[in-house]
Amino acid sequence: MRFKNILGLLCAASIFVLPAGNAFAQEKTVKIGAVFPLSGNAASAGVHAKAAIEVAMDIINNAHPEFGNFPLAKNAGLAGLGGAKVDVVFADNQGSPATGQNQTLRLITEEKVTALTGAYQSGITLTASAIAEKYGIPFVNGESVAANLTERGFKWFFRVTPVASDFARIYYAFLSEMKASGVKTDNVALVHDNTEYGTSVASVVTSAFKEKGQNIALDIAYAVNATDVQGQVLQLKEKKPDVVIMIAYAPDAILYQKTMQALDYKPPIIIADDSGYSDPSFIKAVGKISQGVFNRSSWSVGPPGSPTALIAEMYKKKSGDEMDDTAARQMQAFFVLCDAIDRAASTEPAKIQAALKATDLKPDQLMMGYKGIKFDEKGQNILASGLIIQLQDGENYVTVWPKASAGKAPVLPYKGW
Repeated sequence: MRFKNILGLLCAASIFVLPAGNAFAQEKTVKIGAVFPLSGNAASAGVHAKAAIEVAMDIINNAHPEFGNFPLAKNAGLAGLGGAKVDVVFADNQGSPATGQNQTLRLITEEKVTALTGAYQSGITLTASAIAEKYGIPFVNGESVAANLTERGFKWFFRVTPVASDFARIYYAFLSEMKASGVKTDNVALVHDNTEYGTSVASVVTSAFKEKGQNIALDIAYAVNATDVQGQVLQLKEKKPDVVIMIAYAPDAILYQKTMQALDYKPPIIIADDSGYSDPSFIKAVGKISQGVFNRSSWSVGPPGSPTALIAEMYKKKSGDEMDDTAARQMQAFFVLCDAIDRAASTEPAKIQAALKATDLKPDQLMMGYKGIKFDEKGQNILASGLIIQLQDGENYVTVWPKASAGKAPVLPYKGW
């Protein structure tokens, strides 16, 4: 009888101990939510964002001393939290602002995530980050460039990427240099969708050029996820602008390039505002008929053996595609968020927020070609920067501007096919 009592007490003790052990295991994992379009028209971007973050998780959760000064690479896990591993819960926003909002709410209230990242399209980042703000959860964005995202007085939203105003200045400086070399760049046309991203970027570019004394000669807006853009291309063909700046997600960018070929229209210069023109699906679908298109970027693979080259290798092994600028900016934002959690040595939102505000990363600590990462009072990285790349060899972009960073000289006029 005594033996049975002792056995019962031991069983009860084991039942009591198990939850405590599980709680300890849970404390050794930091859960982060990631909201991206994993289905719908922008699924390619979302799937590649997921691959980028999974590569970053590998670098953070396992020791990678080959990455030099990269924060979190030397040790396995987050040293500030005793080696805790990072776990990401991915949510599909389906390319819908409402769905993105609902998924963000689910990640916060049901998954109990410590912090958030996402959401690719500016319109979805707008709604998703509003939910994070309401619940006091840090939201770090790496790729959405609509100007108003950091103009809402939010305290929990931080954006790592350069924004539309930065790229507008880059476009103007690049075109001014081309003009000085004898290239005609007086008449500039903007082609953009009617989303938060398209309308915001077009407005910023228009204002930036006007401040420099150059008016946009033609502004063409169209419905996102268009099925026919012949009217817009014919309008460009009739007006004959010197430069066409394209602001479009991947499905629309592909459709425009195919329509330009079908209507035999080749503007002298095409500059893409990243987005769809950087997406691997664009390169696969129309890269060979888009030779000479310029694009903005902050990503460069770098020399063999460099940290960026190693990241590119890991990413290609994971995704099957070359690293593009958008996926790279998303990965950089994830590194910044995890670095802040590590420095906070806590999963408390307020402490992570404080660590994000104190972020001061140097160029050799980054995978992107930024001057550093430091946030202003609005949550915008004031050290973000970019360059101009060009599709020259069929399937790969090369850096062509500024000269100090260029791998090759820009080729003009636009070749197309």
